[in-house]
Amino acid sequence: MILQALHQLYIRLAENPANGLPKPGYSLQGISFKVVLHPDGRLHEIQPVKDESGRSVPTIVPGGAKPSGQGINPCFLWDNTGYMLGFKPDDPKPERTAKTFEAFRQKHLELEKEIQSKAFHAVCRFLDSWQPEKGCEHPALVATKTGFGVFQILATPGYVHDDPFIESWWEKQTPLIEEGEKGLCLVTGELSVLAKLHDPAIKGVIGAQSSGAKLVSFNLDAFTSYGKEQSFNAPVSEAAAFAYCTALNHLLASESRRFRVGDTTTVFWTEKPSEAEDLLPFMMDNTREVPEDTTLKVRLQSVMEKIASGKLVGDDLGDAKTRFYILGLAPNASRLSIRFWHTSTLGDLATNLQKHQDDLAIVREWDEMNSKHPDPKVPGHYVLLRHTARDADGIPPLLGGALIRSILLGTPYPDALYQKVMSRVRVAEKDRNGNPTARVPYLRAAIIKAYLNRNHQLHIPMSLDTTRTEPAYLLGRLFAAIEKVQQEALGDVNASIGDRFYSAASATPAAVFSRLLRTHRHHLAKLEGGLRIVREKLVQDINSGLIGFPSHLNLQQQGLFAIGYYHQRKDLFTKRDKTTENTAA
Repeated sequence: MILQALHQLYIRLAENPANGLPKPGYSLQGISFKVVLHPDGRLHEIQPVKDESGRSVPTIVPGGAKPSGQGINPCFLWDNTGYMLGFKPDDPKPERTAKTFEAFRQKHLELEKEIQSKAFHAVCRFLDSWQPEKGCEHPALVATKTGFGVFQILATPGYVHDDPFIESWWEKQTPLIEEGEKGLCLVTGELSVLAKLHDPAIKGVIGAQSSGAKLVSFNLDAFTSYGKEQSFNAPVSEAAAFAYCTALNHLLASESRRFRVGDTTTVFWTEKPSEAEDLLPFMMDNTREVPEDTTLKVRLQSVMEKIASGKLVGDDLGDAKTRFYILGLAPNASRLSIRFWHTSTLGDLATNLQKHQDDLAIVREWDEMNSKHPDPKVPGHYVLLRHTARDADGIPPLLGGALIRSILLGTPYPDALYQKVMSRVRVAEKDRNGNPTARVPYLRAAIIKAYLNRNHQLHIPMSLDTTRTEPAYLLGRLFAAIEKVQQEALGDVNASIGDRFYSAASATPAAVFSRLLRTHRHHLAKLEGGLRIVREKLVQDINSGLIGFPSHLNLQQQGLFAIGYYHQRKDLFTKRDKTTENTAA
């Protein structure tokens, strides 16, 4: 299913030349410099080739990637600095570099008679006269540590390998493979020559080898079936292997098609062009900076506002019947592991994204009225995962995929998500300046609410609900009210009631609350006038719904305690006008 979907994507993308997908016999390589020549072969300049972020530029070149371990193997009209120019900065093996340049030069000089192209003749004249020791005179070469180079003729558009005569010659040298073991391709269902190795290698997966890794490969006798060795025991044709590998590399190279889930590199696409292809990666990871594309920004804002207001419908992301595909890849030595694979329709996707937001929705601790940096209305998956660990490295590797599945398919949230967040709630933490941080900040409260609503159908509202009678919710409210009185009576103290007693109060209320209420009376006596009456009445109202204090709260009840605590704190810290305060007093 995965290979078939990627194969269909290649067919769709290859129909539009603007997508820049290579044909069989070509590959996409990172070009970081170009050798600009005069028409007679004299060197004009060696120039760097970088995109806006300073990285090499993916470019279609003749031939495939240079496999390691195959000796000296020069490419055609492109290669690294060692092969093309016989120069490497801080070269540890100058003798081998000299041999690679000689092989590159010899290969092209031998082909000069066959290729009747003025541009190719200029390259040959340059190679015939170039002296590798002059490489240090060119700053672009000295600065080039990785990537490949190409040739260009001065004042001529495109590169030398784009010359029509050279392209025509190259395609005659690389006809479709007709020799080799044939079989029924599992991807296309056609009788074709089977691929022994699936090329090109997959590049762009975070943590994988920079030279590329394999999605499908066999290298041990244990993987042999009925005497079929290597990938012949899972037959995929040469054409289908090239197509799916090229399509996957295209997705991984595009920032608008990929995003990160923990240590997993994730790609997203639809069976036909849709707005969701550009929008979803930014919706799932709202820590990413949106490109300065006015149309994309406006559309993304519109969709996010619809989600926040509960108005997202099926056709807002494209045709509701269009299928989408999402694939999560993680490194595994020289291979890739599939962490998750999900497929459904855009209509289901819109419904489930809206359902996820509705489950998360809770009154924000910091909004546009009280902060210059408000909490996100629609938090992405990554900011949710960050609340499961003290740092990004502590996020469980498999949790991201489980969370993505819950979001996209509308299934129950993973228990591990809730357990990790509750573990962090129980532990007092400090920020970089040594100040205590909130036990239950906005995003933790949102995760707890979403889990309890979806997995346990508790129907928790966004803000304070004074009609709820569950003891755990009331105890959370009571704890917040007691903590607020201490703060108003004593101001900021080194260790507040919340810092010292939250964990015990949420797990074993009977052992803590009697003591807290005795202390509360002393704090209450320090308040003046109407404020003391308001605070005393609040504690009495909450207490009236309780019949004693439970000896123990289970994990689900501790989550409800946290929500009650968050709701009451937010209500207490919300500014009211003087009329309201005077009326209450």
